[in-house]
Amino acid sequence: MEKVTIYGRMSCGFCSGARRLCETRGLEHEWVDMISEGLDKQDLSEIAGTPVHTVPQIFVGDHHVGGFDEFTRYIEQNQA
Repeated sequence: MEKVTIYGRMSCGFCSGARRLCETRGLEHEWVDMISEGLDKQDLSEIAGTPVHTVPQIFVGDHHVGGFDEFTRYIEQNQA
């Protein structure tokens, strides 16, 4: 699987869950802390090419998967 990029906030439980999922599945991933990077949801909307209203927002390679629930389904469908 291509590298996973997780945009989120340290205070977000779903963001932490996405990071743990990557770690337990042995997936290469990058954490982007929106606060320290000065990003907001509008910035994420521009990156994703679609409006976003929640965090985390997760990408696999250049593909925007969505939030935690979508990412969990994606992992289940794409990883043996």
